[in-house]
Amino acid sequence: MKNLLLVATLVFAAFLVACGPPDQNASSGGSGDTGQAAQQAAATPTPVVLATPTPKPAPPTPTPRPSPTPAPIVSAEDTPEQQADASAPTAEPAPAGPLYDDMVAVDAGTFKMGQDGSKPKNGPAHDVDLPAFEIDRFEVTNEEFAWFADQSSFVSYAEQHSSKNWRDAAEGKPNHPVVYVTWDDAKAYCEWAGKRLPSEAEWEKAARGTDGRTYPWGNEFNAAAGNFYEGGIRGTTAVGSFPDGASPYGAQDMAGNVREWTADYFVAYPGQAADADPFFGEKNRVNRGGGWFDGEDGELVTTYNRNAGPPETSANDDIGFRCARDAK
Repeated sequence: MKNLLLVATLVFAAFLVACGPPDQNASSGGSGDTGQAAQQAAATPTPVVLATPTPKPAPPTPTPRPSPTPAPIVSAEDTPEQQADASAPTAEPAPAGPLYDDMVAVDAGTFKMGQDGSKPKNGPAHDVDLPAFEIDRFEVTNEEFAWFADQSSFVSYAEQHSSKNWRDAAEGKPNHPVVYVTWDDAKAYCEWAGKRLPSEAEWEKAARGTDGRTYPWGNEFNAAAGNFYEGGIRGTTAVGSFPDGASPYGAQDMAGNVREWTADYFVAYPGQAADADPFFGEKNRVNRGGGWFDGEDGELVTTYNRNAGPPETSANDDIGFRCARDAK
């Protein structure tokens, strides 16, 4: 019996030597589970967390223009001179004029017009010498055009021939540029205001300055300097909303917001073939500057790019104008 117990004890001891104690085996098993979990974690991709986009701020609110103050009407009872002379003729009211006369001055001199290496319609670059002139700081607004229409009983082309016109676009937007105006409509306003449409050369110099810049503010596109496609507004904004986009002379919104009519026919520049563009000729008038649906892709909002349309019938929601006049 003792021999059997001795043999059993020796067998059990041999088993422990071969397999290790129970605690050590459990620890080894736990380490294996940890390695397997690490492998599974490495195989699972880390989820990508997208950053919340920063909302695009609304364009800055332009400084409102002061409303014109009408001259007080003085009755005869309030004027001693008129009381003494009952037969004095009643003064005729002054003719109504534009609501505002905010213009910037452009000095006389030569500048580089057009661009080499661009489309045939935009070149070649050439020197143009201009006398001094003034040009509106802002595009003509709905408020201003409404005043003109009311004072002169003017009816635009689109009001007569289209389901959309400037009055529809103007609702609730008095300080936005007027749109749906033809070249003829713009010319009528400028003449009523004692001004004129700027020549194409005047417009380009006022936008570009004398250093040949690509945009009114410089040579690099800046989406924050105007109302462009990149801003996602998809419509007009109040004039003066982007002061960082001002030209060297202080004219604003000369890139983006709305294209602007100029006085000239769409003809080839000196040194360019007269048939270099199929629309060259005296059927279309030039508009400049690009509109709210144009942007960096292409040249539409550059200082030198030219567009054109029929002066009697082109009236879109992205074409407006500003006025000019000879320097006083």
